[in-house]
Amino acid sequence: MDQHDNPIKAEKRKKLHALKEKGINPYPYSYDRNGTTQVVKEKHSGLASGEKAESTTYKLPGRVMTLRSMGKAVFFNLQDQEGALQVYLKLEELSAEDKVAFDHLDLGDIVGVEGFAFRTQKGELSLHAKKFTMLTKTLEPLPEKFHGIQDVEIKYRHRHLDLISDAESRAVFQTRSKIITEVRRFLDGRGFMEVETPTLQPLYGGAAAKPFHTHHNALDMKLFMKISPELYLKRLIVGGFEKVYEIGKNFRNEGIDRSHNPEFTMLEFYEAYTDYNYQMQQFEDLINHLVMKVKGSLKFEYQGKEIDFTGPWKKIKVLDGIKEYAKIDPMNDQELLSYLKANGEPKKQYDKMNRGEKQMAAFEIAVEPHIWNPVFVMDHPVEISPLTKIHRTDSHLVERFEPFAAGMEIGNSYSELNDPEEQRSRLKEQEAHRSVNDEAHPMDEDFLHAIETGMPPTGGVGIGLERIIMILTDRPSIRDILFFPTMKRT
Repeated sequence: MDQHDNPIKAEKRKKLHALKEKGINPYPYSYDRNGTTQVVKEKHSGLASGEKAESTTYKLPGRVMTLRSMGKAVFFNLQDQEGALQVYLKLEELSAEDKVAFDHLDLGDIVGVEGFAFRTQKGELSLHAKKFTMLTKTLEPLPEKFHGIQDVEIKYRHRHLDLISDAESRAVFQTRSKIITEVRRFLDGRGFMEVETPTLQPLYGGAAAKPFHTHHNALDMKLFMKISPELYLKRLIVGGFEKVYEIGKNFRNEGIDRSHNPEFTMLEFYEAYTDYNYQMQQFEDLINHLVMKVKGSLKFEYQGKEIDFTGPWKKIKVLDGIKEYAKIDPMNDQELLSYLKANGEPKKQYDKMNRGEKQMAAFEIAVEPHIWNPVFVMDHPVEISPLTKIHRTDSHLVERFEPFAAGMEIGNSYSELNDPEEQRSRLKEQEAHRSVNDEAHPMDEDFLHAIETGMPPTGGVGIGLERIIMILTDRPSIRDILFFPTMKRT
Protein backbone atom coordinates (compact mmCIF):
# COMPACT_ATOMS: atom_id res chain seq x y z
CA MET A 1 0.00 0.00 0.00
CA ASP A 2 1.29 3.44 -0.92
CA GLN A 3 1.75 5.56 2.22
CA HIS A 4 -0.42 8.29 0.69
CA ASP A 5 -3.35 5.98 -0.18
CA ASN A 6 -6.66 6.23 1.62
CA PRO A 7 -8.63 2.95 2.01
CA ILE A 8 -10.49 3.41 -1.29
CA LYS A 9 -7.29 4.09 -3.23
CA ALA A 10 -5.58 1.20 -1.48
CA GLU A 11 -8.35 -1.16 -2.60
CA LYS A 12 -8.17 0.13 -6.19
CA ARG A 13 -4.40 -0.35 -6.19
CA LYS A 14 -4.87 -3.86 -4.87
CA LYS A 15 -7.18 -4.66 -7.79
CA LEU A 16 -4.68 -3.18 -10.22
CA HIS A 17 -1.91 -5.46 -8.98
CA ALA A 18 -4.26 -8.45 -9.01
CA LEU A 19 -5.06 -7.85 -12.69
CA LYS A 20 -1.38 -7.75 -13.55
CA GLU A 21 -0.71 -10.92 -11.58
CA LYS A 22 -3.46 -12.67 -13.53
CA GLY A 23 -1.84 -11.68 -16.82
CA ILE A 24 -4.43 -9.04 -17.80
CA ASN A 25 -3.00 -5.75 -19.06
CA PRO A 26 -5.03 -3.00 -17.34
CA TYR A 27 -3.60 -0.41 -19.75
CA PRO A 28 -3.87 -1.78 -23.33
CA TYR A 29 -2.58 0.32 -26.21
CA SER A 30 -5.83 0.92 -28.09
CA TYR A 31 -9.45 -0.13 -28.55
CA ASP A 32 -11.10 -0.69 -31.92
CA ARG A 33 -14.28 1.30 -31.34
CA ASN A 34 -16.96 1.43 -34.02
CA GLY A 35 -19.41 3.87 -32.48
CA THR A 36 -20.31 6.24 -29.67
CA THR A 37 -23.11 6.42 -27.12
CA GLN A 38 -24.78 9.10 -29.26
CA VAL A 39 -24.61 6.96 -32.41
CA VAL A 40 -26.38 4.12 -30.59
CA LYS A 41 -29.07 6.51 -29.34
CA GLU A 42 -29.65 8.03 -32.78
CA LYS A 43 -29.77 4.74 -34.70
CA HIS A 44 -32.01 2.91 -32.24
CA SER A 45 -34.28 5.63 -30.90
CA GLY A 46 -37.27 3.82 -32.45
CA LEU A 47 -36.85 0.57 -30.51
CA ALA A 48 -39.93 -0.40 -28.52
CA SER A 49 -39.79 -1.63 -24.91
CA GLY A 50 -38.34 -5.13 -24.84
CA GLU A 51 -37.18 -4.92 -28.47
CA LYS A 52 -33.61 -5.93 -29.44
CA ALA A 53 -31.38 -4.95 -32.39
CA GLU A 54 -29.09 -7.99 -32.36
CA SER A 55 -28.02 -7.65 -36.00
CA THR A 56 -25.71 -4.70 -35.23
CA THR A 57 -22.77 -5.09 -32.86
CA TYR A 58 -21.18 -2.03 -31.25
CA LYS A 59 -17.80 -1.70 -29.60
CA LEU A 60 -17.95 1.28 -27.26
CA PRO A 61 -15.26 2.63 -24.91
CA GLY A 62 -15.99 4.96 -22.00
CA ARG A 63 -15.83 5.65 -18.28
CA VAL A 64 -17.99 3.74 -15.78
CA MET A 65 -20.04 6.35 -13.89
CA THR A 66 -22.61 4.25 -12.01
CA LEU A 67 -22.66 0.57 -11.14
CA ARG A 68 -25.39 -1.60 -9.68
CA SER A 69 -25.66 -5.38 -9.39
CA MET A 70 -28.85 -7.42 -9.58
CA GLY A 71 -27.74 -10.98 -8.82
CA LYS A 72 -25.90 -12.32 -11.86
CA ALA A 73 -26.87 -9.28 -13.95
CA VAL A 74 -25.16 -5.92 -13.78
CA PHE A 75 -26.13 -2.45 -15.00
CA PHE A 76 -23.73 0.47 -15.35
CA ASN A 77 -23.61 3.81 -17.12
CA LEU A 78 -20.88 4.19 -19.73
CA GLN A 79 -19.87 7.81 -20.41
CA ASP A 80 -17.95 9.08 -23.45
CA GLN A 81 -17.48 12.55 -24.92
CA GLU A 82 -20.96 12.59 -26.43
CA GLY A 83 -22.99 11.41 -23.45
CA ALA A 84 -23.85 8.29 -21.49
CA LEU A 85 -25.56 4.96 -22.18
CA GLN A 86 -26.76 2.23 -19.86
CA VAL A 87 -24.91 -1.08 -20.26
CA TYR A 88 -26.35 -4.44 -19.21
CA LEU A 89 -24.38 -7.65 -18.93
CA LYS A 90 -24.75 -11.12 -17.50
CA LEU A 91 -21.63 -12.43 -15.79
CA GLU A 92 -22.28 -15.96 -17.12
CA GLU A 93 -22.07 -14.68 -20.71
CA LEU A 94 -18.55 -13.30 -20.28
CA SER A 95 -15.40 -15.24 -21.12
CA ALA A 96 -13.22 -16.27 -18.21
CA GLU A 97 -10.74 -13.47 -18.89
CA ASP A 98 -13.49 -10.86 -19.32
CA LYS A 99 -15.09 -11.96 -16.05
CA VAL A 100 -11.78 -11.56 -14.20
CA ALA A 101 -11.43 -8.05 -15.63
CA PHE A 102 -15.01 -7.21 -14.62
CA ASP A 103 -14.53 -8.60 -11.11
CA HIS A 104 -11.83 -5.97 -10.59
CA LEU A 105 -13.95 -3.07 -11.86
CA ASP A 106 -14.41 0.17 -9.89
CA LEU A 107 -16.37 3.34 -10.56
CA GLY A 108 -14.32 5.64 -12.77
CA ASP A 109 -12.50 2.88 -14.63
CA ILE A 110 -12.36 3.21 -18.42
CA VAL A 111 -13.62 0.09 -20.17
CA GLY A 112 -14.67 -1.24 -23.56
CA VAL A 113 -17.92 -3.15 -24.10
CA GLU A 114 -19.14 -5.06 -27.15
CA GLY A 115 -22.77 -5.91 -27.73
CA PHE A 116 -26.12 -4.92 -29.24
CA ALA A 117 -28.73 -2.26 -28.53
CA PHE A 118 -32.05 -3.03 -26.85
CA ARG A 119 -34.72 -1.22 -24.91
CA THR A 120 -35.50 -2.44 -21.39
CA GLN A 121 -39.03 -3.21 -20.26
CA LYS A 122 -38.91 0.10 -18.36
CA GLY A 123 -38.16 1.86 -21.64
CA GLU A 124 -34.46 2.75 -21.31
CA LEU A 125 -32.26 2.31 -24.38
CA SER A 126 -29.29 0.18 -23.37
CA LEU A 127 -26.43 -1.95 -24.69
CA HIS A 128 -26.42 -5.68 -23.94
CA ALA A 129 -22.68 -6.35 -23.58
CA LYS A 130 -21.30 -9.75 -24.46
CA LYS A 131 -17.64 -8.78 -24.10
CA PHE A 132 -15.87 -6.61 -21.51
CA THR A 133 -12.34 -5.13 -21.66
CA MET A 134 -10.48 -3.13 -19.03
CA LEU A 135 -8.89 -0.16 -20.82
CA THR A 136 -7.67 1.96 -17.91
CA LYS A 137 -7.65 0.90 -14.28
CA THR A 138 -7.95 4.06 -12.17
CA LEU A 139 -6.44 4.72 -8.76
CA GLU A 140 -8.07 8.05 -7.85
CA PRO A 141 -11.73 7.85 -6.72
CA LEU A 142 -14.29 9.98 -8.54
CA PRO A 143 -16.02 12.83 -6.70
CA GLU A 144 -18.91 11.53 -4.64
CA LYS A 145 -21.58 13.63 -6.36
CA PHE A 146 -22.09 13.10 -10.06
CA HIS A 147 -24.32 16.12 -10.66
CA GLY A 148 -21.29 18.36 -10.64
CA ILE A 149 -18.61 19.51 -8.24
CA GLN A 150 -19.87 22.35 -6.07
CA ASP A 151 -16.50 23.44 -4.64
CA VAL A 152 -15.16 25.96 -7.16
CA GLU A 153 -11.63 25.46 -5.87
CA ILE A 154 -11.81 21.80 -6.95
CA LYS A 155 -13.57 22.70 -10.23
CA TYR A 156 -10.83 25.11 -11.29
CA ARG A 157 -7.81 23.30 -9.86
CA HIS A 158 -8.84 19.80 -10.98
CA ARG A 159 -10.75 20.57 -14.17
CA HIS A 160 -10.60 16.92 -15.24
CA LEU A 161 -12.85 15.98 -12.30
CA ASP A 162 -15.27 18.77 -13.18
CA LEU A 163 -15.47 17.61 -16.80
CA ILE A 164 -15.98 13.96 -15.83
CA SER A 165 -18.80 14.71 -13.40
CA ASP A 166 -20.61 17.68 -14.95
CA ALA A 167 -22.16 17.43 -18.42
CA GLU A 168 -23.14 21.10 -18.28
CA SER A 169 -19.52 22.13 -17.76
CA ARG A 170 -18.46 19.98 -20.71
CA ALA A 171 -21.14 21.69 -22.83
CA VAL A 172 -19.76 25.12 -21.92
CA PHE A 173 -16.35 24.24 -23.32
CA GLN A 174 -17.86 22.68 -26.41
CA THR A 175 -19.70 25.97 -26.96
CA ARG A 176 -16.44 27.84 -26.47
CA SER A 177 -14.88 25.81 -29.26
CA LYS A 178 -17.89 26.45 -31.49
CA ILE A 179 -17.65 30.21 -30.91
CA ILE A 180 -13.98 30.34 -31.90
CA THR A 181 -14.74 28.23 -34.99
CA GLU A 182 -17.50 30.68 -35.94
CA VAL A 183 -15.15 33.65 -35.48
CA ARG A 184 -12.79 32.11 -38.00
CA ARG A 185 -15.64 31.27 -40.38
CA PHE A 186 -16.92 34.87 -40.25
CA LEU A 187 -13.54 36.51 -40.86
CA ASP A 188 -12.39 33.97 -43.45
CA GLY A 189 -15.67 34.60 -45.27
CA ARG A 190 -14.82 38.29 -45.47
CA GLY A 191 -11.42 37.69 -46.97
CA PHE A 192 -9.21 37.92 -43.87
CA MET A 193 -6.02 35.90 -43.50
CA GLU A 194 -5.17 34.28 -40.16
CA VAL A 195 -1.61 34.97 -38.99
CA GLU A 196 0.62 34.49 -35.96
CA THR A 197 2.81 37.01 -34.14
CA PRO A 198 5.59 36.41 -31.58
CA THR A 199 4.68 35.52 -28.01
CA LEU A 200 8.15 36.48 -26.79
CA GLN A 201 8.95 40.06 -27.76
CA PRO A 202 11.97 42.32 -27.16
CA LEU A 203 9.54 45.19 -26.43
CA TYR A 204 5.94 44.98 -25.31
CA GLY A 205 3.24 47.26 -26.64
CA GLY A 206 -0.21 47.65 -28.11
CA ALA A 207 -2.01 48.01 -24.76
CA ALA A 208 -1.77 49.71 -21.38
CA ALA A 209 -0.73 46.75 -19.24
CA LYS A 210 2.12 45.37 -17.16
CA PRO A 211 4.01 42.56 -18.93
CA PHE A 212 5.54 39.32 -17.76
CA HIS A 213 9.23 39.08 -18.62
CA THR A 214 11.91 36.45 -18.87
CA HIS A 215 15.56 36.12 -19.88
CA HIS A 216 16.78 34.39 -23.03
CA ASN A 217 20.09 32.77 -22.16
CA ALA A 218 21.52 32.21 -25.66
CA LEU A 219 20.94 35.82 -26.73
CA ASP A 220 21.51 37.19 -23.20
CA MET A 221 18.50 39.48 -23.50
CA LYS A 222 15.33 40.34 -21.67
CA LEU A 223 12.09 39.32 -23.40
CA PHE A 224 8.47 40.15 -22.67
CA MET A 225 5.42 37.97 -23.11
CA LYS A 226 2.91 39.44 -25.53
CA ILE A 227 0.35 41.83 -24.03
CA SER A 228 -1.09 42.51 -27.51
CA PRO A 229 -0.30 41.51 -31.11
CA GLU A 230 -1.13 45.01 -32.40
CA LEU A 231 2.27 46.36 -33.35
CA TYR A 232 3.18 43.20 -35.25
CA LEU A 233 -0.15 42.96 -37.07
CA LYS A 234 0.30 46.57 -38.24
CA ARG A 235 3.68 45.61 -39.68
CA LEU A 236 1.82 43.06 -41.82
CA ILE A 237 -0.55 45.77 -43.04
CA VAL A 238 2.53 47.83 -43.94
CA GLY A 239 3.88 44.78 -45.79
CA GLY A 240 0.82 44.65 -48.03
CA PHE A 241 -1.56 42.18 -46.40
CA GLU A 242 -4.78 44.19 -46.28
CA LYS A 243 -6.93 41.99 -43.99
CA VAL A 244 -5.26 40.05 -41.18
CA TYR A 245 -6.39 38.53 -37.90
CA GLU A 246 -4.93 36.58 -35.02
CA ILE A 247 -6.59 34.48 -32.33
CA GLY A 248 -4.03 33.92 -29.62
CA LYS A 249 -2.98 34.19 -26.02
CA ASN A 250 -2.11 37.51 -24.42
CA PHE A 251 -0.38 37.75 -21.05
CA ARG A 252 -0.83 40.66 -18.64
CA ASN A 253 0.67 40.82 -15.18
CA GLU A 254 -2.46 42.14 -13.53
CA GLY A 255 -5.06 41.23 -10.94
CA ILE A 256 -7.53 38.37 -11.12
CA ASP A 257 -11.29 38.92 -10.88
CA ARG A 258 -14.50 37.74 -12.54
CA SER A 259 -13.49 39.18 -15.93
CA HIS A 260 -9.67 39.13 -15.73
CA ASN A 261 -7.11 36.32 -15.90
CA PRO A 262 -3.38 36.93 -16.49
CA GLU A 263 -3.54 34.66 -19.56
CA PHE A 264 -6.46 35.12 -21.93
CA THR A 265 -7.49 34.69 -25.57
CA MET A 266 -7.63 37.78 -27.77
CA LEU A 267 -8.94 38.21 -31.28
CA GLU A 268 -7.41 41.13 -33.16
CA PHE A 269 -8.06 42.01 -36.78
CA TYR A 270 -6.87 44.87 -39.00
CA GLU A 271 -8.31 45.99 -42.31
CA ALA A 272 -6.66 48.49 -44.63
CA TYR A 273 -8.64 51.41 -46.07
CA THR A 274 -11.26 51.37 -43.29
CA ASP A 275 -11.84 53.45 -40.15
CA TYR A 276 -13.52 53.00 -36.78
CA ASN A 277 -16.95 53.80 -38.20
CA TYR A 278 -16.69 50.89 -40.64
CA GLN A 279 -15.32 48.59 -37.94
CA MET A 280 -18.13 49.54 -35.56
CA GLN A 281 -20.62 47.95 -37.95
CA GLN A 282 -18.35 44.97 -38.62
CA PHE A 283 -17.93 44.40 -34.89
CA GLU A 284 -21.70 44.39 -34.42
CA ASP A 285 -22.08 42.01 -37.38
CA LEU A 286 -19.51 39.58 -35.95
CA ILE A 287 -20.91 39.51 -32.41
CA ASN A 288 -24.48 39.14 -33.60
CA HIS A 289 -23.38 36.33 -35.91
CA LEU A 290 -21.99 34.54 -32.84
CA VAL A 291 -25.09 35.30 -30.77
CA MET A 292 -27.40 33.84 -33.41
CA LYS A 293 -25.23 30.73 -33.90
CA VAL A 294 -25.18 29.99 -30.17
CA LYS A 295 -28.48 31.38 -28.90
CA GLY A 296 -30.69 31.47 -31.98
CA SER A 297 -32.02 34.88 -30.91
CA LEU A 298 -30.58 38.34 -30.27
CA LYS A 299 -32.50 38.47 -26.98
CA PHE A 300 -31.63 36.04 -24.21
CA GLU A 301 -30.92 35.91 -20.48
CA TYR A 302 -27.52 36.47 -18.96
CA GLN A 303 -27.30 35.81 -15.23
CA GLY A 304 -31.05 36.07 -14.82
CA LYS A 305 -31.47 39.36 -16.70
CA GLU A 306 -32.47 39.82 -20.33
CA ILE A 307 -29.85 41.24 -22.64
CA ASP A 308 -30.75 42.48 -26.13
CA PHE A 309 -28.19 42.50 -28.96
CA THR A 310 -30.69 43.76 -31.55
CA GLY A 311 -29.06 46.39 -33.72
CA PRO A 312 -28.26 49.10 -34.26
CA TRP A 313 -26.42 49.19 -30.96
CA LYS A 314 -26.57 52.39 -28.94
CA LYS A 315 -23.61 54.79 -29.10
CA ILE A 316 -22.40 57.03 -26.28
CA LYS A 317 -19.48 59.46 -26.37
CA VAL A 318 -17.15 59.43 -23.38
CA LEU A 319 -17.52 63.12 -22.53
CA ASP A 320 -21.29 63.08 -23.04
CA GLY A 321 -21.59 60.13 -20.68
CA ILE A 322 -19.66 61.97 -17.96
CA LYS A 323 -21.85 65.05 -18.36
CA GLU A 324 -25.05 63.00 -18.17
CA TYR A 325 -24.22 60.70 -15.27
CA ALA A 326 -21.58 62.54 -13.21
CA LYS A 327 -23.19 65.97 -13.76
CA ILE A 328 -19.82 67.68 -14.17
CA ASP A 329 -17.86 69.38 -16.97
CA PRO A 330 -15.41 66.71 -18.17
CA MET A 331 -13.06 69.40 -19.57
CA ASN A 332 -12.76 71.09 -16.14
CA ASP A 333 -9.81 69.54 -14.30
CA GLN A 334 -10.93 70.75 -10.88
CA GLU A 335 -14.46 69.39 -11.28
CA LEU A 336 -13.03 66.08 -12.46
CA LEU A 337 -10.64 65.83 -9.52
CA SER A 338 -13.31 66.76 -6.97
CA TYR A 339 -15.69 64.16 -8.41
CA LEU A 340 -13.03 61.43 -8.34
CA LYS A 341 -11.96 62.18 -4.78
CA ALA A 342 -15.59 62.08 -3.65
CA ASN A 343 -16.61 58.94 -5.55
CA GLY A 344 -13.44 57.04 -6.39
CA GLU A 345 -11.04 54.74 -4.58
CA PRO A 346 -9.62 56.44 -1.44
CA LYS A 347 -6.02 55.36 -2.04
CA LYS A 348 -5.88 56.22 -5.74
CA GLN A 349 -3.70 59.21 -6.64
CA TYR A 350 -6.09 60.96 -9.00
CA ASP A 351 -4.15 64.24 -8.75
CA LYS A 352 -1.21 62.60 -10.57
CA MET A 353 -3.35 61.58 -13.54
CA ASN A 354 -3.47 63.56 -16.76
CA ARG A 355 -6.85 64.85 -17.92
CA GLY A 356 -7.61 61.91 -20.15
CA GLU A 357 -6.92 59.42 -17.38
CA LYS A 358 -9.16 61.38 -15.02
CA GLN A 359 -11.92 61.48 -17.62
CA MET A 360 -11.82 57.73 -18.12
CA ALA A 361 -11.76 57.13 -14.35
CA ALA A 362 -14.86 59.32 -14.02
CA PHE A 363 -16.56 57.48 -16.87
CA GLU A 364 -15.84 54.13 -15.23
CA ILE A 365 -17.37 55.27 -11.94
CA ALA A 366 -20.34 57.22 -13.26
CA VAL A 367 -21.38 55.55 -16.51
CA GLU A 368 -20.24 51.93 -16.74
CA PRO A 369 -22.56 50.64 -13.96
CA HIS A 370 -25.53 51.75 -16.11
CA ILE A 371 -24.48 49.76 -19.19
CA TRP A 372 -26.15 46.38 -19.78
CA ASN A 373 -27.34 46.03 -23.38
CA PRO A 374 -24.57 46.43 -25.98
CA VAL A 375 -23.26 49.99 -26.27
CA PHE A 376 -20.42 51.51 -28.27
CA VAL A 377 -18.49 53.86 -25.97
CA MET A 378 -16.67 56.14 -28.38
CA ASP A 379 -14.42 59.15 -28.94
CA HIS A 380 -11.90 58.78 -26.11
CA PRO A 381 -9.40 61.32 -24.75
CA VAL A 382 -6.25 61.67 -26.83
CA GLU A 383 -3.98 61.26 -23.77
CA ILE A 384 -4.86 57.59 -23.26
CA SER A 385 -4.79 56.46 -26.90
CA PRO A 386 -1.25 56.77 -28.30
CA LEU A 387 -1.86 54.56 -31.37
CA THR A 388 -5.09 56.19 -32.54
CA LYS A 389 -5.90 58.90 -35.08
CA ILE A 390 -6.98 62.32 -33.79
CA HIS A 391 -10.74 62.74 -34.12
CA ARG A 392 -11.49 64.48 -37.40
CA THR A 393 -13.72 67.10 -35.67
CA ASP A 394 -12.16 67.47 -32.17
CA SER A 395 -8.41 67.49 -31.51
CA HIS A 396 -8.91 66.63 -27.82
CA LEU A 397 -10.28 63.23 -28.80
CA VAL A 398 -9.36 60.20 -30.87
CA GLU A 399 -11.38 57.95 -33.16
CA ARG A 400 -11.80 54.97 -30.87
CA PHE A 401 -14.63 52.84 -29.58
CA GLU A 402 -14.98 50.31 -26.80
CA PRO A 403 -18.06 48.09 -26.97
CA PHE A 404 -19.63 47.18 -23.62
CA ALA A 405 -22.21 44.52 -22.82
CA ALA A 406 -23.45 42.96 -19.56
CA GLY A 407 -21.42 45.54 -17.64
CA MET A 408 -18.11 44.51 -19.25
CA GLU A 409 -15.87 45.98 -21.91
CA ILE A 410 -15.81 43.36 -24.68
CA GLY A 411 -13.51 44.99 -27.22
CA ASN A 412 -11.54 47.97 -28.48
CA SER A 413 -11.12 49.61 -31.87
CA TYR A 414 -9.29 52.53 -33.50
CA SER A 415 -8.93 54.45 -36.65
CA GLU A 416 -5.25 53.51 -36.53
CA LEU A 417 -2.66 56.28 -36.37
CA ASN A 418 -0.45 56.15 -39.48
CA ASP A 419 1.18 59.61 -39.46
CA PRO A 420 4.80 58.68 -38.57
CA GLU A 421 5.71 62.08 -37.10
CA GLU A 422 2.63 62.22 -34.91
CA GLN A 423 3.14 58.60 -33.88
CA ARG A 424 6.69 59.35 -32.77
CA SER A 425 5.50 62.40 -30.83
CA ARG A 426 2.78 60.39 -29.08
CA LEU A 427 5.16 57.62 -28.08
CA LYS A 428 7.60 60.23 -26.73
CA GLU A 429 4.78 61.60 -24.55
CA GLN A 430 4.03 58.08 -23.33
CA GLU A 431 7.71 57.45 -22.60
CA ALA A 432 7.87 60.64 -20.51
CA HIS A 433 4.73 59.60 -18.62
CA ARG A 434 6.16 56.22 -17.63
CA SER A 435 7.63 57.64 -14.42
CA VAL A 436 4.03 58.22 -13.25
CA ASN A 437 2.22 55.40 -15.08
CA ASP A 438 4.20 52.19 -15.50
CA GLU A 439 1.55 50.94 -17.97
CA ALA A 440 2.35 53.76 -20.41
CA HIS A 441 3.51 52.67 -23.87
CA PRO A 442 7.31 52.28 -24.35
CA MET A 443 9.15 53.77 -27.33
CA ASP A 444 9.46 51.20 -30.12
CA GLU A 445 11.82 52.22 -32.93
CA ASP A 446 11.20 49.06 -34.98
CA PHE A 447 7.47 49.77 -35.01
CA LEU A 448 8.13 53.40 -35.96
CA HIS A 449 10.33 52.22 -38.84
CA ALA A 450 7.34 50.26 -40.15
CA ILE A 451 5.00 53.25 -39.85
CA GLU A 452 7.57 55.44 -41.60
CA THR A 453 7.64 52.89 -44.43
CA GLY A 454 3.95 53.65 -44.90
CA MET A 455 0.80 52.13 -43.44
CA PRO A 456 -2.43 52.75 -45.35
CA PRO A 457 -5.53 54.08 -43.56
CA THR A 458 -6.53 51.16 -41.32
CA GLY A 459 -9.24 50.16 -38.91
CA GLY A 460 -8.29 47.73 -36.15
CA VAL A 461 -10.35 45.77 -33.63
CA GLY A 462 -9.48 43.74 -30.52
CA ILE A 463 -11.99 41.45 -28.82
CA GLY A 464 -11.57 39.63 -25.53
CA LEU A 465 -13.09 36.31 -26.55
CA GLU A 466 -13.51 35.00 -23.01
CA ARG A 467 -15.95 37.79 -22.15
CA ILE A 468 -18.05 37.03 -25.22
CA ILE A 469 -17.98 33.35 -24.25
CA MET A 470 -19.03 34.20 -20.67
CA ILE A 471 -22.09 36.02 -21.98
CA LEU A 472 -23.05 33.35 -24.51
CA THR A 473 -22.68 30.48 -22.02
CA ASP A 474 -24.32 32.38 -19.12
CA ARG A 475 -21.28 32.09 -16.89
CA PRO A 476 -20.51 34.72 -14.20
CA SER A 477 -16.72 34.29 -14.11
CA ILE A 478 -13.94 34.01 -16.67
CA ARG A 479 -12.70 31.03 -14.65
CA ASP A 480 -15.79 29.09 -15.67
CA ILE A 481 -14.85 29.22 -19.36
CA LEU A 482 -11.07 28.73 -19.06
CA PHE A 483 -10.07 25.09 -18.90
CA PHE A 484 -7.17 25.95 -16.59
CA PRO A 485 -7.44 29.40 -14.96
CA THR A 486 -4.39 30.83 -13.22
CA MET A 487 -4.41 29.82 -9.56
CA LYS A 488 -2.15 30.15 -6.58
CA ARG A 489 -0.16 27.00 -5.89
CA THR A 490 -1.28 24.98 -2.89
